[in-house]
Amino acid sequence: MSIVSRPTPLARALALSVLALAGTAQAATELQWWHAMTGANNEVVEGLAKEFNAQQPDFKVVPVFKGTYPETLNAGIAAFRAKQAPHIIQVFDVGTGVMMAARGAVLPVAQVMREGGEKFDAKAYLPGIVGYYSTRKGELLSFPFNSSSPITYYNRKALAQAGLSTDKLPRTWPEVFEAARKIKASGWACGLTTTWPTWIGLENFAAWNNVSYASDANGLDSLTPKLRIDAPLFVEHWSTIARLQKDGVFQYGGRTSEAKTKFLSGECAIMTESSGGLGDVIKSGIDHATGPLPYWPQAKGAPQNTVPGGASLWVFGGKSKAEVQGVAKFFAFLSRTEIQARLHQKSGYLPVTWAAYEETKKSGFYAQNPGREQPILQMTGQAPTEHSRGVRLVNLPAVRDIQNEEIESLLAGKQDAATALRRATTRANAAIEMAARGVAQP
Repeated sequence: MSIVSRPTPLARALALSVLALAGTAQAATELQWWHAMTGANNEVVEGLAKEFNAQQPDFKVVPVFKGTYPETLNAGIAAFRAKQAPHIIQVFDVGTGVMMAARGAVLPVAQVMREGGEKFDAKAYLPGIVGYYSTRKGELLSFPFNSSSPITYYNRKALAQAGLSTDKLPRTWPEVFEAARKIKASGWACGLTTTWPTWIGLENFAAWNNVSYASDANGLDSLTPKLRIDAPLFVEHWSTIARLQKDGVFQYGGRTSEAKTKFLSGECAIMTESSGGLGDVIKSGIDHATGPLPYWPQAKGAPQNTVPGGASLWVFGGKSKAEVQGVAKFFAFLSRTEIQARLHQKSGYLPVTWAAYEETKKSGFYAQNPGREQPILQMTGQAPTEHSRGVRLVNLPAVRDIQNEEIESLLAGKQDAATALRRATTRANAAIEMAARGVAQP
């Protein structure tokens, strides 16, 4: 008969403590990543997090959808004030000035990579993108995650029905407007729509046509630039759109990406939209073509270059050393050539590194997918001028709201384009002046 000794209560307690400590030691450090991606792009975000988590045991990135771009930014600000900020937050390009002004709230990505022991070579990134998210001294503030450029999407079926070429696409605004009229006349419900009217129809409109959006290099060289969106070319453009809206040729969809549903449903045949919307267009199965953003032929130097849209990843301060190391490792993962190439090819966003761009070209992807190189060529085809380096205002989200209000009033027939743009300019300049008070130059 064998005698089995039973552990004492103290021994059992010690054993449980050891197991608990072992479990704690093996637990991955969790990194909250708040984002605004929907549809096909949300699937990309989820896939990237899962892939990173599977490749190493020390950190676990947890993506959390927080709504639209503006909603995500507001959620991040509220969380920081409540001392519950995530580790990483995706902030659209419009919020760059807001985040830059939040001195002490964020940890510059250049510092994150240094403290995390990860290499980061800014020269490996497309200069137009990395420069937009850096200080004037060249310090990178946020990680360029999903950069985009506005392009034009066409429904091939609608073009053919209107007797238009499905291969030789319009290049100027007058050509696009004429095509939209013919499509409407052929029985299509809507000829033309646009997402992001202020980003595409004001900010990139200025850069692509090489005209001033605001003084002081569109705000990159000053905290108090003066908007110039009431200039003649802007007035002509929006006067034409207002007439098309009245005739039913153009349909307004909303302030952000809402109008994309008009294209995806087959209601509108032509749409100016972010290149980042390509994933949803492909997923819809629509027989489509993509072309460059239109320009006005009388604009001297046009087409020039577009400015980055999309978003970058910001890191909130006040995190532990281990958490900073995890964020740095995740950003290093996102910088890999194969990851950037795949992100570009699946989503339509630009590859943020030269290596990913060259890898995509070498693979024959652009030859097999005509038009997919267009966003990159638009942004890198010419050296930026003072009108096309980008737009940076300390309160650009608020300025866009003002502009959207006046544009909506215009399209509702309550005022003409000259009045709408003059009011938008006056109101926005006053708001910029007020917001700039007390903000230190980054």
